[in-house]
Amino acid sequence: MRRQDQLSLTRPPIGHPHAAELETISGILSANPRMALLVAQDLVQGVRYAYTGARGMSGEQVLRVLIVKQITGFSYEELAFHLADSVTYRIFCGFGSFEFVPGRSTLAENIKKIRPKTLEKINRRLVRYAVAEGMESGRKVRIDATVTESNIHAPTDSSLLFDGVRVITRLLGDTKELCGFTAWSNHTKRAKRRMLEIVNTNDASRREDAYTDLLSVLDTCTGYAKVALPVLRAVRGSRHRRKMAMTIAAKLEEFLTWTACVADQTERRVLQGESVPSEEKVVSIFEPHTDIIVKDRRDTHYGHKVFVGAGASGLITDCVIARGNPADTSMTVPLLRRQARILGRMPEQAAFDGGFASKENLKAGKALGITDLAFSKKRGLAVTDMTRSSWVYRSLRNFRAGIEGLISFLKRAMGMGRCTWKGADSFRSYVMASVLAGNLLTLARQQTA
Repeated sequence: MRRQDQLSLTRPPIGHPHAAELETISGILSANPRMALLVAQDLVQGVRYAYTGARGMSGEQVLRVLIVKQITGFSYEELAFHLADSVTYRIFCGFGSFEFVPGRSTLAENIKKIRPKTLEKINRRLVRYAVAEGMESGRKVRIDATVTESNIHAPTDSSLLFDGVRVITRLLGDTKELCGFTAWSNHTKRAKRRMLEIVNTNDASRREDAYTDLLSVLDTCTGYAKVALPVLRAVRGSRHRRKMAMTIAAKLEEFLTWTACVADQTERRVLQGESVPSEEKVVSIFEPHTDIIVKDRRDTHYGHKVFVGAGASGLITDCVIARGNPADTSMTVPLLRRQARILGRMPEQAAFDGGFASKENLKAGKALGITDLAFSKKRGLAVTDMTRSSWVYRSLRNFRAGIEGLISFLKRAMGMGRCTWKGADSFRSYVMASVLAGNLLTLARQQTA
């Protein structure tokens, strides 16, 4: 062979199931352009339009990048690499074969701008699209509750107090470098020794003495921080220097607030012997929005309770991130009404976990127009009151069991078991992004099967 023909500048799609799924998802997103427009509206919030600088990411690109991240479980560093390296991902996300791909920080900044309400609206549009395409009827729903954990360590009073000392000391170190504030000392080693002493001793009086000293160390560090705040606010110089000072001051104020709560609950519980209610406890100074969720009086989780509704198609039709730890029975009727608003009709049949069961909920559900309302545990309810026959009850009970697999799929494959994003709003966005990515992948697999 004396010569080789000119190679094509375009690459044909690869014959891989994941590439076929992405191609199908791309078709669904292209058929619903309003989804990308909703994301674009979030991207321009508070942005002053300028005619200089690099061209930013579009709403469609950010939405598609978010979907790739949730489906694959990539970190932002890995995501940036694979977008630059993989032609399939570049084409799916709308970058083209030769276009520059944003770096890790740009990807993170744009993804974090998407609000949880926007992702919820997009998921509802996706569900209505599935209904219009005949993939979901909306006649049957199954509802259950689960917990998505915050990205925190197992909380103890001693570890939270040490976190406060450690973080405030680190911020004071930044203050020293920025404006020369030196009116403080580093007590981190002393605090760590007290924490380890609390963990490793069985002597109650010795543990109480260690707690008292650890509280004293934290009080000393917070005193340093309060002195540093006016110094930071008085910083002058370049715009960047003033901005850095204000950022450190804001962080100090935030951590001072939460460490004060931790100190108060420790004094009440350890020194005064008071039983502090769970709703008054702070379990992390980094993720203070975290709730304490006790399931079936055996397992304790730190995160938020999530109520999930699904249809016969396997799509997650609704997702509610609750505040606190509401009883399942208090959510039965509100969740049914949400299903009616989302699907455009009240379901004819509904299946719930046994924790949702009560006579009042059964009566209210029947009043809403639901023909068969089954709870997996009867809780004193007659089968004939819930459904038309025992066969229908068993069928709905088995149908409800399928939502356990759907929740497992979201946690195992979409990362919904533990939120890795910081902040209350980002927690909600992360959960909704997992649900949206899971629904898109479910639809794609159904169409490519």
